[in-house]
Formats: sequence, C-alpha cells, structure tokens
Amino acid sequence: MSQMQYTLGIDIGSTTVKIAILDQKQQILFSDYQRHFANIRETLSALLQKAYDKLGNITVHPMITGSGGLTLANHLQIPFVQEVIAVSTSLQTLAPHTDVAIELGGEDAKIIYFEGGNVEQRMNGICAGGTGSFIDQMASLLQTDATGLNEYAKNYHSLYTIAARCGVFAKSDIQPLINEGATKEDLSASIFQAVVNQTISGLACGKPIRGHVAFLGGPLHFLSELKQSFIRTLKLDDDHIIDTDNSHLFAAIGSALNAKEETCYTMEEMVGKLSSDIKMEFEVERMEPLFASKEEYDGFCARHGAHHVTTSDLASYQGNCFLGIDAGSTTTKVALVGEDGSLLYSFYSSNDASPLKTAIRSLKEIHSILPKTAKIVRSCSTGYGEALMKAAFLLDDGEVETVAHYYAAAFFDPQVDCILDIGGQDMKCIKIKNQTVDSVQLNEACSSGCGSFIETFAKSLNYSVEDFAKAALFAEHPIDLGTRCTVFMNSKVKQAQKEGASVSDISAGLAYSVIKNALFKVIKVSDASELGKNIVVQGGTFYNDAVLRSFEKIADCQAIRPDIAGIMGAFGAALIAREHYEDGYHSSMLTIEQITNLQFETSMAKCKGCTNNCRLTINKFTGGRQYISGNRCERGLGKTKNENNIPNLYDYKLKRLFSYEPLSADQAPRGTVGIPRVLNMYENYPFWFTFFTRLGYRVVLSPSSNRKIYELGIESIPSESECYPAKLAHGHVAWLINQKVDFIFYPALFYERDEFHKANNHYNCPIVTSYSENIKNNVEEIGRGEVVFRNPFMAFSSLQTVTSALTKEFTELPVTEVMDAVKAAWDEQAAERQDMRDKGEEVLRFMEENHVRGVVLAGRPYHVDPEINHGIPELINSYNIAVLTEDAVSHLAEPERPLIVSDQWMYHSRLYAAASYVKTRDDLDLIQLNSFGCGLDAVTTDQVNDILSGSDKIYTCLKIDEVNNLGAARIRIRSLLSAIKVREQKNKQRVIRSSAISKVAFTEEMRKEYTILCPQMSPIHFEIMQAGFEACGYHFEVLGNDNKHAVDVGLKYVNNDACYPSLIVVGQIMDALLSGRYDLNKVAIIMTQTGGGCRATNYVGFIRRALEKADMPQVPVISLNLAGIESNPGFHLNAELLMRAAYSAAFGDIFMRCVYRMRPYEMTPGSVDALHTKWADKCREFVSRKHMNYFTFRKICRQIIREFDAIPIHEDMRKPKVGIVGEILVKFAPAANNHLVALLESEGAEAVVPDLLDFMLYCFYNQIYKADYLGTSRRASLFSRAGIWALEEMRGAAAKEFAKSRHFTPPVSIYKLVEYAKPIVNIGNQTGEGWFLTGEMVELIHGGVNNIVCTQPFGCLPNHVVGKGVIKELRKRFPSSNIVAIDYDPGASEVNQLNRIKLMLSTAQKNLNKRQM
Repeated sequence: MSQMQYTLGIDIGSTTVKIAILDQKQQILFSDYQRHFANIRETLSALLQKAYDKLGNITVHPMITGSGGLTLANHLQIPFVQEVIAVSTSLQTLAPHTDVAIELGGEDAKIIYFEGGNVEQRMNGICAGGTGSFIDQMASLLQTDATGLNEYAKNYHSLYTIAARCGVFAKSDIQPLINEGATKEDLSASIFQAVVNQTISGLACGKPIRGHVAFLGGPLHFLSELKQSFIRTLKLDDDHIIDTDNSHLFAAIGSALNAKEETCYTMEEMVGKLSSDIKMEFEVERMEPLFASKEEYDGFCARHGAHHVTTSDLASYQGNCFLGIDAGSTTTKVALVGEDGSLLYSFYSSNDASPLKTAIRSLKEIHSILPKTAKIVRSCSTGYGEALMKAAFLLDDGEVETVAHYYAAAFFDPQVDCILDIGGQDMKCIKIKNQTVDSVQLNEACSSGCGSFIETFAKSLNYSVEDFAKAALFAEHPIDLGTRCTVFMNSKVKQAQKEGASVSDISAGLAYSVIKNALFKVIKVSDASELGKNIVVQGGTFYNDAVLRSFEKIADCQAIRPDIAGIMGAFGAALIAREHYEDGYHSSMLTIEQITNLQFETSMAKCKGCTNNCRLTINKFTGGRQYISGNRCERGLGKTKNENNIPNLYDYKLKRLFSYEPLSADQAPRGTVGIPRVLNMYENYPFWFTFFTRLGYRVVLSPSSNRKIYELGIESIPSESECYPAKLAHGHVAWLINQKVDFIFYPALFYERDEFHKANNHYNCPIVTSYSENIKNNVEEIGRGEVVFRNPFMAFSSLQTVTSALTKEFTELPVTEVMDAVKAAWDEQAAERQDMRDKGEEVLRFMEENHVRGVVLAGRPYHVDPEINHGIPELINSYNIAVLTEDAVSHLAEPERPLIVSDQWMYHSRLYAAASYVKTRDDLDLIQLNSFGCGLDAVTTDQVNDILSGSDKIYTCLKIDEVNNLGAARIRIRSLLSAIKVREQKNKQRVIRSSAISKVAFTEEMRKEYTILCPQMSPIHFEIMQAGFEACGYHFEVLGNDNKHAVDVGLKYVNNDACYPSLIVVGQIMDALLSGRYDLNKVAIIMTQTGGGCRATNYVGFIRRALEKADMPQVPVISLNLAGIESNPGFHLNAELLMRAAYSAAFGDIFMRCVYRMRPYEMTPGSVDALHTKWADKCREFVSRKHMNYFTFRKICRQIIREFDAIPIHEDMRKPKVGIVGEILVKFAPAANNHLVALLESEGAEAVVPDLLDFMLYCFYNQIYKADYLGTSRRASLFSRAGIWALEEMRGAAAKEFAKSRHFTPPVSIYKLVEYAKPIVNIGNQTGEGWFLTGEMVELIHGGVNNIVCTQPFGCLPNHVVGKGVIKELRKRFPSSNIVAIDYDPGASEVNQLNRIKLMLSTAQKNLNKRQM
C-alpha cells in the first residue's frame, strides 16, 4: 500500500452517493453523503468538486462500488468492487471482532456473517421492501419524513403488528390503524419493528444472529430508534453492539481500501471525467410513446371532456338533497345530490390521519352554503370507514363500496358492464351482469400501492404529482416496468435511471405499469377485450391522463372517465340514499349543530375474549355513544359471540379435532410425545392422539397458533416466500422443544387417505408432505441432537400401509401393541370424518328449516386455524349466514370427470367435490380461502371457479396470509351477499352444467399431416431429440422462441400464481400458435407429464386452458408420460422412440460436460463451439437412422470425448468451478435462467451442470422407494430397476471414456446419489426435483465443486424444502460450500440476481486463491 498516498472510494447506492478519501494511514480526509434523486452523475460531480475545493488537486486511486456503480465504473474506466467485499474489508479493518453485520440501504438489506474467515452474505431476494425506501414510503403515509418517524418513535407506548413483507402490505396494515386513530408515536415505532422483523425473518432465513453485531448503512446510522428496535429484538447488551463512526460510509471506505495501484487520476481529471454526458445503453426495455402528437392528445382531451355530471348551484337550490360520504383508505369524499341527480356539492380531501375530522370539515362547509329552502333528507356512507361514519353521524344507510360504485357508473352509462377503479392503495375491478354486481376483484394485499405509489415516486424525484403526470404525456421512450410488485418497479426504475432514462420516460413507464398490474396481475385478463364493452374508469389515479391513455392503449378500447372520477363512491352513496328515500321519511342523521359540536376521543384496548386478542379502537362520541372497530367477532362489542346460534363448522371442527384429553403423567408409562398443531395435523390429529395414547404415551399438543408462536420460530424459517401455515410450523416445534418432551413426532405423509377413488391420485401438497424435513434441517436444537425428532415418511393410503410404516418406525415396541394402536387410531380418524359429514348434513337441514343461507368456506384442513383464517368464519356468521367446511359436504357430490386439471391432491379433490355440491343448491355459496404463496392454488382456484361459474354461481376467493386486514374480505363477502340479494329479487333461473371437459385426441390420421410443437427446455439436448422424433414418423418441431416475449404471452394465458416454468412453457406454445405460422387445424402440442406431486403434472391442463381462452380448443395436447396418465391413439411411446430419446439425452449430456469444461480455457476462441457443431450434426444423423447400432453409438461417444479432450487449452489457468442445480427447466433453459452459463463464463468461472439422464434415473428410482416404503406396486419397482440398469449401461461407454480422459470426470451412479442425499433429506421427498436436488449438490461438493447456484422459480414449493431448506445443513457438513439460491420469475430484477451471483463468485475466487497459496 505504501505507494498509494490517497485512495478514493465511491459508493453509488440505489438512493444516495457516498464518497470517502483516505490517506496512507487509512484516516478519512474527506467524506460526504448525498441523495441523488436519479441524477447520479451530477451528484457525484458535486461531491468530488467539494473534495477538490477542500483537498486541492491531489492524485487519488479510485474504486467504485454499490448497486448503481457498475455502468458508471465502465464508463469512467475505474475498477469496480462488489459491495459486500467493500463492506467486509472495512469491517475487518475498523472492527475486526464483528460476527454479524446488518446493513440497510435505500432498497437493499443485507446481513453479513463472519465465521473464521468465511464471509457469508444474505441479500434481500426479489421480495423485500423492508428497507430505506420502505421507511420513506411509510413516513409519507404519516405525513413526515424518516427523521420525523424517528422523533415520534422515541415516545411510543405500544406496538402494533405490521407486516413488513412488503411496503404495500404494510400500507394496508397502517392505513386502517390511521383511520381508526392510532397515535403517530406508536405507529412509527411499529414501522421500525416491522423492518426489524422483515430483516430477521426474510434475510437470516434460518441463520441466527449472535455475537458482536455491527449496524451499517444510512437508515441505521441516522435513525437511532430503528437501531434500538434491532437491539431490543436481538436482546443485545452493550458489549455486543459495535459502534462505529461513519457506519453509513462503510462501503465507500471499503472500496477505498480495495483501491488498485495501477489506476490513478488527479482530482481535476476525476471532475473532468464527469462533466460530459454519460451515454449508457438501454437494458430496460422501452415502450411506444403515449401520444404520437399534440393533435392526438387534443382529440383525447376533447373526447373525455364530454363525460360530465350536471351540476347545480347549492346556494340557490330548493328541495330535498341526499348526502353520500365515501370514507376511503387515504381520502374522504363527500357528495350532495339533488332530487334530479344533479351534483350540488362535492368534496375530496386526503384524510390527514383523521377521517372523522375531515368529514366534519366538509359537513360544516355544506352547512355554511345550504339555503333554508334545501334540506338533507337521507344519507348513506360507503368505503373503508363506512361503519365509523355511520356511527359518528347516525347516518341512515351504509352500503358496500362496490355497489355504490355501480350506482354511480350506471348514472353515466346505464349499459356499463365493467368498472375499473384505481384508488390510493386499492384497485377494484367490478364486473356487472344483468344490472347487478357479478364479481369483484380486489388487489389482494400484494400489488396495490397504485395511486400512492405514483405519488411516492413523484415525491422521491422532487416532483408534484401533477407535474409528474404531465411529464409522461410526450415521453419518447417510456420504460417497461413489468407487472410485479411496486418494490420491484423501484429497482427497475433505478436501473433505468442509471441508464439515463428521463423523468418523463419513468412517469410514462409507471403509468403503463399501473395499468398492466391492474389488468394482468389483479384482474388477470389475458386479453383486454374480456373486460367488457362499456367500461367506466374511476378513482383518483385516473385523473392522471397518462394512466388513462395507457389503459386505452393496452386495453384497446375507449373508456368513459367521468369528470368526477375521484368521488364516484360518494356520488353513488348519495344516489342510493336518493333511491331509498320515500315521502314522509325522517332522517336519523345528526343535525348540523350537533355535528359542529361533536366531540370524540379515540382510545385503544385489547379484547380478552379469545386468543385472537383483537386490538380494539374505541371512538367515544358526545352523549356517551361509542363505536368499536378492530374486532373480529361480536364479543369485542360486549355482546356474546354469535347470539343467534347460526352454525359455524369451523368452530365445531377445531373443537372436534383437538379436544381430546391426554393421559395424566402417572397413567403414561412410556413418557411424553410432542405433536405440533400444524398443517396435516388439522386432518390426522385424531389418529395420532389415539395411536400414542393407546401405546401409553402422554400426548403434548402445541397450543393454538398466534403471533407469539410465530415469532418463536422466526429464526429458523429458511425461505421467505413460503406460505404462512408452513412458517407457523417452526414456532410450534420451538414451543414443544421448550416443553422438554421425550420426543417430537411430526410424520411426513406422502399420500393422504384415498377418499375419491375416481381422482388421478391422493397426494398431499409438497409443503404438507415434506415440511418436517425443513424443521429437521433448520431448527438448531434438532441439528445439535438436543431433541429427539421423529419424522418418518409414510403413506396413509390404507390401514396396511400405515401399519407397515409404523411397525418399521417403532421397532422398540411390541409389534402386536403397535398394530392394535394403529387399528384403534384408524377407526377414530374414520369416526371424526363421519362426525364432520353428519354435522354437515345437520347444518344443511338447519338452513332449510330456518331459511338461512350458508357459505362453504372451502380451504385446506389447516385453514381452520384462527391465526390463519383471521376470523373470516366469524365475520360471515355475523351476517346471519351458516358456515360449513369443505369436508362437511364433500361426500354429497362428485365432480363430473375428466376435469381440465390433473386431480391428484386429496385436499383439493374435496374442494372440487364441495363445489360440485354447492352448484346444485340455491341457498349455498362457496368462498375459497387461498394462502398467499400457495402454489397449488394456481391450479385449484381456476378449477373451482370453472365448476361454480359454469353453473351460474358466483365464485369468490379470499387470499390470506400473516396480515390480518379484514377490510378486503369484508368487501368481497358483502358484495357477494348484495349480488345474491339482487339475483333473488330478479328470480333468475340457473342452469346446472357438467364440469367435465372433452379432450381432443391425437389420432393416427393426424399423425400423417399434423406438426407437433414441443416447448424448448434444454437446447443442447433438444436439438438432437427433434431428429429422433422425426425419425419415428412425427412432424416434430422444438420451438425456438424461448425469450422474454414468450414470458409476456405466458402471463396473459396462465394464472399469475403459476410457477415461472409454466409461464415459459405456455408462453412459447401460445406465442407460436398466435404467430400465424401454423395451420391451427393441423397442429398439436406435446408436453411431458411425470404424475408427481408438484405442479408440473398440471402443465397439460394449463395448456388446455390457454387454448380454450385463445379460442383454439381444436388443438390436441399430447401428454408424454410413462405413468399411463393419458394416452393418444396416434402417439406411441414405444421402445424405438424411447431408445432414440435416451440416445439423444446421452449425447446432450456428453456435450454439456465437454463444452462447459473446455470452453472457458480454450486457446483459440470458438474452437470448442465449432467442434460441438460438427458433432451435433453427426449425432442428429445417428438418431435419425432407420437402424441405430448400439456399438456405433458407443464408438461415437468415445470419439466425441477424445476430440474434446484434445482441444488445446490454457492448462495452467485456474478458474472457480460453479455448479448449477435446481428446478429442471430453470436449470437447463438459458432463457429461464437469464443465460446463467454464459454469465458465469463471462465472469471468469467454469460452469458445471449435472446430466439430464440423471433426472430420468431419479424418476425411476422413486418408484423403487415407493414400493419399499409407501406400499405401491412391486411391478413398477421391477420395471424401474430394469430401466436404471439399461440407462446406466447405455452411458457406460461414455462414463469409462470420461474416467480415462485428462480433463473430465465421469457421471455418478444414481444409487450413489441416493447415498449422498440420505443423511440430509429423506428419499421420500419426491415432489419436483426432491431429494435428487440435494444429492446433486452433495455430488458437486464431493467432486470439488464447492460453489453452487441453486436455481428455482420464485415460490417453487419443493424447493423450499430440498433447495433453500437444506443449505444450512450443507454448510454445516461442508464448511467450504458456497451456495447461493437464486429465484427466477418474470419480475425478478436481474441486477439483484447478478449481485448475488457476483458475491458468490468473489467468495469462490477468494477460496481458490487461498488454496493456490
């Protein structure tokens, strides 16, 4: 370092620029920190000028870091260092005894662990708004800034639970609290607490934060209370807090410490470099301008100017007036309407944290204008605060907002069939059929933030909303921000800013994305023409011309935007009051004098009625009246729960399942067994309780779930995107560990009981099946062996399979005792099921006798847990409606088959059966509960919807997760009730239709002239396979359109909760069919189907649904499977075809091994690819031969390997090897993993990808395991052993040649992989890539490949367990392993993926250098 006198570190963050200049002694001579509002170049230039003025023209050695630094570094020709390396350098220099560093930035959060030289870092993945910009967003809700929040938080009294899962969710939590009058002090502290919980649960992901902790980054430096929250939550004492000056500049200081001697510039040169404009290439896609010309805009304005409401002057009005108040989530709107429907007065204002005060202000204003000749005769409230307004002012009516909006829209266009309303933080799409609200779609807690998102963004760029909107109109290159959560948009916008996008481009891009979000994410239309013919748009956001224009462009329609778009709810409420008014009616509303003198005070209390501990907000008004909100049932209001005794089977089921009395300690000779009250225990607890009690154990059941239980287990949750029911399991197990039970029993049930013999299968969902594996691999006490944890894999298919599994598990007990206990338990389980069915029939009789309506609240067994359903059953009860569970009626009907889905999960088969029963009765409706992050519901929600809407029933689906905001649920339920009421009045007849589909078969005739399209999965393999299929007489074409565009098409045709691979597959197919290149009557689609328990088996159904949607039902879909799921007369999976496919896979595997191993080191660039091309042609020729000779095949394999082995390479060059494992499509398809192999090679690494044949072997091996442990057929097992032998024999020649070669390693036998995986996961993990994924990672590590990228689609269920879920255990067993899990999905920010991969590579490089020393 001695030669470098001054070093300059530059850190370009997502929101700020930081610089630090150090001298030889590493003392800071100059440092500064400034927000860049997207003007990175000017900001940096100003900072350097400041330093120049202070230090003079010194020569510095610069180094750049930070999320926004990469493009700038290339432009300025200054080296770039990965942020984490910079931060860890400065920590090791300035605070060497740090164990963990928590760093929050503008929009990234990181935790860095230092363990004896091994640096491991966790960054927020693609879902994590709990960072600096999240705090800014929250602050603007409380009308302050971050520093203001900090001041408030100093004086807090109590904390609320706020979800920091993403800023959007938190808004939906805070908004109701503000509306109910919570104090700013408490809210501020709660926001900080939310950030802490998000950081710990979202990033630590199962790795505890212990030891000396350093807090870095702007937010933690400037916000003392945020830091306090961390210290409080982590229970740190003063010795363990590392206080450093300049903690916000650590990345800048670190990059200065990493400066390179060979790069140096004078300060003058540095400032000069920045004076010229920096042109950067576009990485973010661009879209077409909103208006081509000024004329086009003028025409647009003229057309929309026509839709206005008649107004009259209130001061001179005579007659009756009607008042409507719409208390929204962020604004309050008031409208006064005359007898003829003319608007006399309107008011629109933001709530300023008190909707009541705002409403009173407006009513006073009305009073001051209202002449003696006019009189308010009836009033109605609507919106979020409807009940509060009604209680405060004693209004006459209250109506759910969807109905109010319909009244207002119908006033402008009586024929309206669709209303799109985008408000401050809610988005609604109301479909109208036969003059009634037919369906309501609301943004489920995710993807909201619509209007307020634009507002927050405008603020962050120092613009007013109006100017920001104006800027968009004539933008030349609007940026494409995709359709994902608003926080991802933040990062896309940041990326675009770095590429020099102007504010107008950003504003136009936001306008486009708000609409895309509304259409594709919330309403889920594939084609905007589905919306309707007469569309009315409303809500404050549509005042923004850019948003309206982008809607008309994307939806290709002309919408009506009333001039009162912002107050439609209030206008509708006033019209309802007008409709309800009859002569002689006396309004109950307070007089203006009473309203003017209305005093109210707000206080908080906790309801002690039950475990929900609802936090009540009590508003007391003058005259002793009070209004209580926040309660989920009537008890909080001081009444008894459910006074009318309307049946609630959720309540009954909970008691029936769990009110068994365990043995007392002296009656239990064999000790205690702990059972967690989670997931499938809501189905099988009666069995396990009886089983263990019979054997003489005292059963200890964990208590009902609540937040406290959840927080007990937060440290060991390995994946932030899994569903809430799964996350709760960690807390329940932690509770049992604290109880010191003898052992914890949590079995993994692969198959559930076979309740529906006609269904395709009776699996449990991947999470329910394997979750105990996650517990085993992530709960430290279990890992350290302090607790006995038993989780056998078993099948509940029949009494025999259960008996056999349990006698194997409890070998220490006498067999006869175990057998007797199993029999008793099996009978008890059957008795519980029978009780539920009887109870269901009893409730149906009750409904008939008392003329009460019923709702089947259909979900999974564990949705009975009150912490998961958030009191929705009680809410439905409160409207005098009976609540039934899906399993109380599922025995009364069966769906007509075949269904479009592969009906293979038992809990879901119940949903279909329940829906099939509901469609036969008029007094019964179905509401489906869907846990956020539940992948399987991408399949089930569409199917249940089909069954109900097919018979003219209304389908309602409620998304639930850890947030307990019942507002949205209330709106959906009330809209459903209001629609039912209108239907009853109109006396409409329904037609009951069958749910079966007719499949188009692929016939022998078709084989002659049809082209079969196959989606691309692995180019290296499929280019050879195509030739093999053609040789068998099929016109076979592998699609070449695996690109971003295909994904966009996929989003239109697949349920948006479906996984990324299904979007790519369906997208490629639909893109090809829509391209016009194929005769739609001469084309078929082929897709593989494994019949396994993951969603992939349902891709065939997804494709059929997409074809139906695109009006191409005639296209046959061929299922390629060995499991006999479906067959087609014209397509034969015979020995010849299998042989050609196997040869093709083997060739592809050889190429993959050879090319990836040699290409990074080749002496002549291009030589490896040229050899690959030469041999690929020969292989295609071989698999096309009429007669393929096995010995020729072996000879070709040997020749290929020898020729690759002989390519001249740089033998002494060392590069880190990086393994790629994960979900099969994302692993092999470059389009799906953003060209990961190319990326690794360009970053100076060598990619290692395990074989495709291994996956086939894995599928075979699973059959052997199932026969041995799960009681499936022995024949399948023998067939599979033969299959494994044949495949391993076939690749034997290549394996031998690889072993002899100088550069390659041979593939490992599947039996070896089993041995590798066994110590970590059970071989019963067979959904998706299952145990095989873990086995591959271990194989790579054994082969010296310690660096691994584990690729997975965002929210892939099996990967929560066998991917992310085993990383902790692998690190423990192989300390040198360096594994990064990367989520891929259409909205994933590539910058983030890149950062995480780069970090993994820098650690890899470090480890490589250490080994060479």
